[in-house]
Amino acid sequence: MKKTVMKTAAITAPAVLAALFALALTALTAALIACPNPSGGDDQSGDGGSGGGGPSGEVWVVSTLAGNGHSGYADGTGAAAEFEWPTGITMDTSGNIYVADQSDHRIRTITPSGVVSTLAGNGSSGDTNGTGTAAQFYSPHDVAVDSAGTVYVADLYNALIRQITPEGVVSTLAGSGSYGYAEGTSTEAQFYSPAGVAVDSAGTVYVGDSYNDRIRQITPEGMVSTLAGSGSYGYTDGTGLTAKFKNPEGVAVDSAGNVYVADTQNHCIRRITSEGVVTTLAGSTKGYTDGIGTAAKLTWPNGVAVNSAGTVIYVTDWYNHCIRKLTRQ
Repeated sequence: MKKTVMKTAAITAPAVLAALFALALTALTAALIACPNPSGGDDQSGDGGSGGGGPSGEVWVVSTLAGNGHSGYADGTGAAAEFEWPTGITMDTSGNIYVADQSDHRIRTITPSGVVSTLAGNGSSGDTNGTGTAAQFYSPHDVAVDSAGTVYVADLYNALIRQITPEGVVSTLAGSGSYGYAEGTSTEAQFYSPAGVAVDSAGTVYVGDSYNDRIRQITPEGMVSTLAGSGSYGYTDGTGLTAKFKNPEGVAVDSAGNVYVADTQNHCIRRITSEGVVTTLAGSTKGYTDGIGTAAKLTWPNGVAVNSAGTVIYVTDWYNHCIRKLTRQ
């Protein structure tokens, strides 16, 4: 039976914590951390381990790039800036950071020196297209950016995928604006709580269509189709529509076109090849265990990032309050 109550948390608070981690960590060249199991087993009641070491004695220094810990809205530099439940985060080739500031209904940018400004959105929920603050979003949940600087937004409660040019012009890439499931052209297609977005080098956009339990793809021409997922809430590896997911959220893509999925309520990380073959890379039942493949345990992972070679994957492991690292041996 599909959980509906839990999902509200899974698309707000979980991703919030993930983004707050990320905002602090983007001051590093690798904006990621690893943390030890608080209790040495599967217990999730601890409040974090003592000491500062990561795997193999690595040490990762955490600092705050922007924000002061207060919920609100303010542009400015470093601690002068404020966010309200920031969720998705991405970085362009110049080191500029883009943030889906969910409850502010805005897309924010942060320069490498920590200067925060608003790229688009005026703080009022809505679905208006336009330039800069003339545009509206409704709880934008995730962002991605391509090599040309176009930003893609998973506009959660509008059930839309939006795009923003480098000049701040917002338009709708795909979605009718009604909750549902439909393939087709950009205006015919429907999504149901799109929670994750990624873009590959060819301009294909991938969407974690959470409540449809599918991974969708949008061609540069605006055609929407399902890459994988039957639409039935469940767990099955397989090809294309034979595979099943449970409220997938975060998505990422490597240089070979493999798509990685944080399959949130299956507590695992899945991979989809360019041919649509879905396999499970890590995770099984919920818990906290480091290990190999399905021997490892995660709890409600909701964000994923991958290097271009597809050999290292990072995961926001929400309920375990950790960033996990998967390395291909």
